[in-house]
Amino acid sequence: MLRLKSALLALGLLVGPGLSYSMAQDAKPTDPPAAAAAAEVGKSEEKPAADPMPAVAADAPKADAPAATTVAAAPVPGAIQFNGADTAWMLVSCGLVLLMTSPGLALFYGGLVRKKNILGVMMQCFFLMGLMSVLWAVVGYSFAFGGDNDYIGDPLQYFCLKGVIPYFDAATNTNVELPPGPAFAAPLTIPHVVFMAFQGMFFIITPGLICGAFAERMKFSSMCVFSALWGLAVYCPVAHWVWSPKGWLMNCGPDGAIDLAGGTVVHITSGVSALVCCLVMGKRIGFNQEPMPPHNLTYTCMGAGLLWFGWFGFNGGSAVAATALAANAVVATHMAAAAGTIGWSLAEWLHRGKPSILGACSGAVAGLVCITPASGSANPVSGLIMGFAASIVCFLACTKIKNKFGYDDSLDAFGVHGVGGILGALLTGVFATRAVMGKDHAVGIVDGNFAQMVPQIYSVVASAAIAIVGTVILLKVIDGVMGLRVSQDEERQGLDVTQHGEEGYIFL
Repeated sequence: MLRLKSALLALGLLVGPGLSYSMAQDAKPTDPPAAAAAAEVGKSEEKPAADPMPAVAADAPKADAPAATTVAAAPVPGAIQFNGADTAWMLVSCGLVLLMTSPGLALFYGGLVRKKNILGVMMQCFFLMGLMSVLWAVVGYSFAFGGDNDYIGDPLQYFCLKGVIPYFDAATNTNVELPPGPAFAAPLTIPHVVFMAFQGMFFIITPGLICGAFAERMKFSSMCVFSALWGLAVYCPVAHWVWSPKGWLMNCGPDGAIDLAGGTVVHITSGVSALVCCLVMGKRIGFNQEPMPPHNLTYTCMGAGLLWFGWFGFNGGSAVAATALAANAVVATHMAAAAGTIGWSLAEWLHRGKPSILGACSGAVAGLVCITPASGSANPVSGLIMGFAASIVCFLACTKIKNKFGYDDSLDAFGVHGVGGILGALLTGVFATRAVMGKDHAVGIVDGNFAQMVPQIYSVVASAAIAIVGTVILLKVIDGVMGLRVSQDEERQGLDVTQHGEEGYIFL
């Protein structure tokens, strides 16, 4: 009985302060709902927010010390209010997009290489989650979203998350809480740090996509240096052009170059850079001379399923709020993947007599890539058309075009992401509609506005151009300093053993 009383007393001590704090918070008055919007959504849709989250109270001060107060940085007066539903959706989306890199992309690519290189591919994907996250927090986010210049961001404005996370101002004895997100046309309703984290997940996966082009032949050390420099030299400028409120493509025309989730920023840049990589580095030993079949399509199928699942956060989360636009993005994304699966399978059925699991997985990814820029502007029926079209075009790119020119794009990074991204950016100008974006004017060709194709074409050309120039320069410099490829003996032995000292499969 004494032990029971002691346990109840301890439980009361633990729970009591939390209950008191919760009651105190519930007693606080709340501000009226605020309008929620995202980078692109700021131009389109408003939604009344759910009950805003109250600012967290500071710990009770000691009797002999002045109490620290919490204030919000200008231009938001008073305590900042966040929308709980929007914040929860964005936190979930962060996890969904991170899952796309590992295990999603790691399994998808890992199953496509030969078994002596599976750990090499998985290590590339997993290590990039660490490397690119640190780089993004230190300088990448600031370089992409900081500054007022039309063409290049300010790497110092948000350096080491300055101005992104709350801080204590000793001069005024206040806890300064920052406005939610950069200065978009309409303010975001999520903490700035959540927006930064979500954008960082895109920064992680984009160089991971390029790894499919030089799989089985690039040094791990060279891959790390290339990915970091490429992220700063290619990804961040394009992200600034397309998504920053001051970017020139964001402000090109009445609606800018429409790209909700990265058709240009992620897929065109990575796909075109992938083609440059495989051309500069050359073919694998034995390419077109010996069989190089995927060693485990079971992994590839599981990876494709995880990519499909994670893409809901990739596109839906890019609405930056739990709104009708996010719902449209998720459904359009699903429809495009479904149509892509059918389209590629039918193409194989007609061309080879049998549909394959690799073809079905590739078709799904092609559809997902194509709908990415249009998921916030085209409806789900348009998503079906775009997904099916992408599967056929990408199938031809990965078979006819690749065989004709003979380049060794190991895992078809260019054929799916480059070609699919270009097609998606252009078709966005066709299917973007005022009904989805909430505009009071015609948007795409389906609305009768052919002029939207101009900024879409600009975005494709500009993204491809910086990817080509930046990738060529980086590869040449890295090759001259530390070399790009492993030796021929190391390539024959496999990257698992030669680069990491491990084997993916050990059978006793």
